[in-house]
Amino acid sequence: MLQEVLKSRRLLAVAAATVIAAGGVAVYVTSQGGGNAALSVLACEGTGERAESLDPLIGGDMAAFSVSGDHESLATLAFKTPDGDSTDIGAFAGKTVLLNIWATWCGPCRAEMPALDRLQAELGGEDFEVVTVNIDTGPQERALDFLDEIGVENLAFYSDSSIAIFNDLKRRSLALGLPVTHLIDDNGCRLGGMQGPAEWDSQDALALIRTAMAGSD
Repeated sequence: MLQEVLKSRRLLAVAAATVIAAGGVAVYVTSQGGGNAALSVLACEGTGERAESLDPLIGGDMAAFSVSGDHESLATLAFKTPDGDSTDIGAFAGKTVLLNIWATWCGPCRAEMPALDRLQAELGGEDFEVVTVNIDTGPQERALDFLDEIGVENLAFYSDSSIAIFNDLKRRSLALGLPVTHLIDDNGCRLGGMQGPAEWDSQDALALIRTAMAGSD
């Protein structure tokens, strides 16, 4: 696999040189994207087997969950910490992550938030984290007031007022609207996801997530 990646890099370098000779201006985007894609496959080569282990658990409250059919890293998805510092999914390496993108103007997002809070209380710790990222473009106070109003106690407040995280997922055909949720393994690789809300603290959801966690051991 490593030889294939190195071969891919050499081919990309040749292609880049050709574009430069022709006066092209998009060399960096082409080269960087291709290299990252190859490295993503290398980093996530074990994801397929882990994702397949979730297949028997698709049903009930998780009927809309779709298991990943590719090897895709979400490690570079970036957002802000509660302190306003920059971070990304890669910072959670070693943990299985349930990434949820939400906004206060999204009714279904608001409806499922208490279940996500209960899920974090149930499973959150050294091996698992619910990461809910708010993408409101206005003052954060609105989102914080909402979370306080419904009594959220276990979720950290992550945010991205630029909406770049949602747009990145949308470009990859991994987000159609809000809410959108992705289950990510301890290497930052996508195991599967769901478009729309769910009862994330249900027995069906707990079984799915525990199986994902076990596969990351």
